Amino acid sequence: MLETSARLLRLLALLQVRRDWPGAELAERLGVSTRTLRTDVERLRTLGYPVEARPGVAGGYRLGAGGVLPPLLLDDEEAVAVAVGLRTAAAGGVAGIEETSVRALVKLEQVLPGRLRGRVRAVAGATVAVGGAGPRVDAEVLTGIAGAIRDRERLRFDYTGGSGGGVWGDEPRDGEHQDDVQPPRTVEPHRLVAWGRRWYLVAWDNGREAWRTFRVDRMNLKTPNGARFVARELPEEDVAEFVRRSVGEASWQYRARVKVFASAAYVKNRMPIPIEPDVIDESACIVELGSDDPHQLAVWLGLMDADFDVLDAPELAAAVRELGDRYHRAAGG
Repeated sequence: MLETSARLLRLLALLQVRRDWPGAELAERLGVSTRTLRTDVERLRTLGYPVEARPGVAGGYRLGAGGVLPPLLLDDEEAVAVAVGLRTAAAGGVAGIEETSVRALVKLEQVLPGRLRGRVRAVAGATVAVGGAGPRVDAEVLTGIAGAIRDRERLRFDYTGGSGGGVWGDEPRDGEHQDDVQPPRTVEPHRLVAWGRRWYLVAWDNGREAWRTFRVDRMNLKTPNGARFVARELPEEDVAEFVRRSVGEASWQYRARVKVFASAAYVKNRMPIPIEPDVIDESACIVELGSDDPHQLAVWLGLMDADFDVLDAPELAAAVRELGDRYHRAAGG
């Protein structure tokens, strides 16, 4: 029975390597007769794999497309290539697939032999990726968090504070400062969210007894994980909306509305976090921005590289005027 099962797995692997196999060649590779091969093909069909047979001299077998993805039987080189590719995608190499890449990477690394894990880490350590703006997140940290979410295990980590006067806030603040390492946290992880060019963890903070949002690039995980927990229900159905409020608007100390003379698409691409401008036409939009104070917002608006009008924020208008005067003097005006 064990020999038959092993042969079925090898047959399935061969059918995945090549699109078409002549029956005689496939039987020779497996070391069986063509009659035994037909029996094994029927066993695979019984298990739900759509193995197609083509009669005639040029006939043979192929694995058709079915309703269920069959297990992918990878050799060492293929497994390393897939793992490295998933790590690259998880780090933001391809827009829109970061979260699914992390889930797939967690499944793969769970069954990856130790010798191959070392090769994957070696490739990652020897490779330098030139990416866009935004902090880089270690794929091992992402998979560690995703595994804890899957297994419902508490996470323990050190966290570096995130309010330091930037244009955009981070987690709700309790007096922390930029680059201050806070006391170790223990949380019940709920969901990873890829937003903009950053990763966030939504979790129940056991120490503060409240839901919190953490930037993953500021987390230093401790091992092993904590005890298992019973999942709590997030107070909002939409976890993305929860992150949007806790990371962005909920932490703004100062707000202003600005008319930007550029398309909404251009403005959205320049934002550190996603935001929806109010479209006026193809060349103008209105956006509500926030920061810790008007001067920081004025500096950021200058970096956006587009003309703008301050609509209803006299403090921001004064800060823009002061900054413009400074630049004018610096240019010898």
